[in-house]
Amino acid sequence: MAIHSVRAPSSIQLLRSSVSPLYSKPLFQSSSSFSSSIVSAPFTRLKSNSPISRPRVVLVRAASTGVADPVAEYREDIGEILGDVSIFTASGQPVKFSDLLDQNDGVSAVVLLRHFGCVCCWELATALREAKPRFDAAGVKLVAVGVGTPDKARILATRLPFPMECLYADPERKAYDVLGLYYGLGRTFFNPASKKIFSRFDELREATKNYTVKATPEDRSSVLQQGGTFVFRGKKLLYGRKDEGTGDHPSLDDVINVCCQSKATVA
Repeated sequence: MAIHSVRAPSSIQLLRSSVSPLYSKPLFQSSSSFSSSIVSAPFTRLKSNSPISRPRVVLVRAASTGVADPVAEYREDIGEILGDVSIFTASGQPVKFSDLLDQNDGVSAVVLLRHFGCVCCWELATALREAKPRFDAAGVKLVAVGVGTPDKARILATRLPFPMECLYADPERKAYDVLGLYYGLGRTFFNPASKKIFSRFDELREATKNYTVKATPEDRSSVLQQGGTFVFRGKKLLYGRKDEGTGDHPSLDDVINVCCQSKATVA
């Protein structure tokens, strides 16, 4: 199935603070894993009802079209598999991913942020907050998920601010693993796609007025996780885009257009 696919007070300093200190944790387990002696930060793990062993990636194959952004093809039952993942509301209650998707075959826009201490994710969350009236007007449910514990999610929600009813925490990165989102040092620091950040200094400066590094997950390996954006109708995946690197977010206009086209097709 083909799927459609920083200056506050200093943007560079904020970018550096949001990803350091760190140590690496590969998406695919291997004997040649990278480790760092920079820090021995504690690993915070919340218990969930449906543990998923890493890796559980259901990406079938990567593809590309004439569209500028990359796309991906997933299994037909990706929505069912993702639905079994248990994460947390920002208030700390466990919730199945299936409960986040529209239960009446409506359209949901699911945005997976990198982590709650990432300045680029504060910028993306700001854009999502500003675009929420457009999602609401189109009858689209907005779901934002970040890496970190619920208390980290509440820091972002309070200081940005961001609507808590739309914000969820995935401390063990289960949904990220299921969706095969990118992870690693190179993706975080050195991917060419991250150059988009430098065209958005004004947005980053505005979004990080109340930024605090305290929103960064205690599990410092989480800062190497990349995000992605997905559109579902019920549990059927309509659009999937994986961020190639830090700050490589899709155009929300494109995401809203996909949502609206999907609803028009159904109508």
